[in-house]
Amino acid sequence: MMKVGVPSSLLSRSIPLAAARRSAPLATIARSIVTGRGSHQQHGGQQQHQQQSYGRRSGSQTEGMGGWIWASAAGAMVVGGSSVGEAMCELPKDKSDKVDWKAVRADICKLLEDDKYEKEPPGPVLVRLAWHASGTYDSATKTGGSNGATMRFTPESTDGANAGLHIARNMLAPIKDKYPNVSLADLWIFAGVTAIEEMGGPSIEFRPGRTDAPDASTVPPNGRLPDADKGQPNSTCQHIRDIFGRMGFNDQEMVALSGAHALGRCHTDRSGYWGPWTRAPTTFSNEYFRLLMEEKWSPKKTHEGKKWTGPLQYEDPTGELMMLPSDIALIQDKEFKRWVEVYAKDEDRFFKDFARAFKKLTELGVSFPEDDNILVKLKKLVLG
Repeated sequence: MMKVGVPSSLLSRSIPLAAARRSAPLATIARSIVTGRGSHQQHGGQQQHQQQSYGRRSGSQTEGMGGWIWASAAGAMVVGGSSVGEAMCELPKDKSDKVDWKAVRADICKLLEDDKYEKEPPGPVLVRLAWHASGTYDSATKTGGSNGATMRFTPESTDGANAGLHIARNMLAPIKDKYPNVSLADLWIFAGVTAIEEMGGPSIEFRPGRTDAPDASTVPPNGRLPDADKGQPNSTCQHIRDIFGRMGFNDQEMVALSGAHALGRCHTDRSGYWGPWTRAPTTFSNEYFRLLMEEKWSPKKTHEGKKWTGPLQYEDPTGELMMLPSDIALIQDKEFKRWVEVYAKDEDRFFKDFARAFKKLTELGVSFPEDDNILVKLKKLVLG
């Protein structure tokens, strides 16, 4: 076993994992870990984000380890004496189902790095799948949520808010086939939390135990997911509070979860909206909040030289970035804006609050087995 020291001064750069694997042996890679704060770099006082490769971090994510990485010559990270491959995880040991969660995670990571998805990387849509599968929960009726994987059935599968998510479900289908003992409900959530961390986000605790509904009898009604616009700022803010409040979230948690808009982009053929929120749509960061506070946002008037005919959305002065009315509402409401300001200045605080809120979101309505107290804490330190 070898101990690989990573000076904190190196934790400020990022390179693609796949490229690192191809270009250097393990020992060399391990000695040159450069994960740092996402994949953004300081340049001329401005944060320049990588747009293609997934962001990867360590920094504050190495708490309790003093900034040192343990690696075996075979390429396995070691935590508490147990080898868990390249992911630094405490993986569940499900004796009844005999699920090899390490292997499941490895296959999800392969999916994230697959070159055939270069034009539209899978990470953001996998996060959206986990979010939308969970965001239907109603605390009053105890219905909806991630348990059941009910998005397989109508009307949930055809809900306009879920447009395009069949792509994510289809991406994960081969992994489900390979691991039949993993429920789709667990797989969708596990893929989402894995993608968040692979894109440079926080470690999120995952607990298996969800089951798949046998039919559509438990499908929640459409309309439980957030709309992008309710016509007026006050109405949109109230809508946000109604949707998230139904699930038991407070204002702080609502804003933290909205930070997932750091990832991905809108498509006119799905939501009707167009464009990315940030210049690094495959890097999880607090950039969404920083841009909300620092950029000047105005209603979009044109698109590719023609009049914009889509729904109301906002754009930055370059016209390359966008915000939805529900995003702008977060800086129009005094209480929401307070948390936007906090997260724009403090990425570590955002990561901590997001991880807690996302775990809560994905566990709403799930009755986990009483004897299953194992949490998967995805503390991944990438050899890059």
